[in-house]
Amino acid sequence: MKMVGKSMAGLILFAFLVGSGTGWGVTAPQKPTSSTCPGTVSHDFIMPAAPSPVARPSSKLPKLGRDRYGMPFYHPSQLNRIVRTTAYTHSELDHVGYGARNAVGTQLKYTDRVRSAAADWSVYPLGTQFKIKGEPYVYVVDDYGSALVGTGTIDIYHPSKELMRKWGVRVVEIQVLRWGSSQRSMKMLAGRTRYRHCAKMQAALREQNRYRRALR
Repeated sequence: MKMVGKSMAGLILFAFLVGSGTGWGVTAPQKPTSSTCPGTVSHDFIMPAAPSPVARPSSKLPKLGRDRYGMPFYHPSQLNRIVRTTAYTHSELDHVGYGARNAVGTQLKYTDRVRSAAADWSVYPLGTQFKIKGEPYVYVVDDYGSALVGTGTIDIYHPSKELMRKWGVRVVEIQVLRWGSSQRSMKMLAGRTRYRHCAKMQAALREQNRYRRALR
């Protein structure tokens, strides 16, 4: 699995612009989740399609800066976006202690319909669902990683090192189908703030909530 400074200030800004108490305040039609549509185990992935120019940050929305990889942070109302993705697997040295389980404690998903992903929960809150252009799968953010904090990078779960290496690092276009819950993210992180990356995500989420309350 896979600072904060100006880029995190941008995250805080875009969070309070449209945020709500449970998520980002932007909800697309709900798609199937792993509990309603488990699918079957898949042993590969379909190659993503090339991103389209229309998925670049909209000139009509506030500019929110870039992360350390030079990738833009997006306003949450823009659901189609170009993001940097990496790959991880449960047999990596830094994950082997957790087995094939995510940060929530449930099984990591890799079926022909639903797959797990890790992200900074202050950027993509726990439960966020998205699709990658050219692929049929629904990805669910149910994990996080220390290297992701302060970035817009999404780490895509794969069940083997072979598939992880095959994915590598890819810049893809995603469509956010449904935003996750910042409140649920904070609740999950509350008991883990002894870990620096969890403390950073928790602090960013608290700051976002303060801005939301100030706007009411």
